[in-house]
Amino acid sequence: MPRPLGELEDAVMTRVWKWNRPVTVREVLEDLQQERSIAYTTVMTVLDNLHQKGWVRREAEGRAYRYEAVSTRAAYAAALMNDAWSQSDNPAAALIAFFGMMSEEQRQALRDAIRIVQGPDTPPDTPAPNPGSVPDAGER
Repeated sequence: MPRPLGELEDAVMTRVWKWNRPVTVREVLEDLQQERSIAYTTVMTVLDNLHQKGWVRREAEGRAYRYEAVSTRAAYAAALMNDAWSQSDNPAAALIAFFGMMSEEQRQALRDAIRIVQGPDTPPDTPAPNPGSVPDAGER
């Protein structure tokens, strides 16, 4: 898994993900400047670093580049969760603690996701097809 994004990398990627289209350094800069003082060269360097790390692809347009996300924010979040979970010496306890931090809305989203993974014809108490799947939060 790629390393977690730094604060400024995350701020830049948030815009790239939100806009869901190829973006220029200038577009990202102008949006970031609504929250903070930042230089064009800083944004250019961050986007270049994100390109080198494989987070964005770029295409030349004149003397500049347009940058586009390689994957989604959801895939990034999933990779972070998987990395954190895989580092636990007790994955079941880590999941139980994680479920305990979830709101009811998040637990319902988890139940919905499990139903999607299992498929519509799978009885509710049948394990998901992936051996590393997460039990329904209500089954604790």
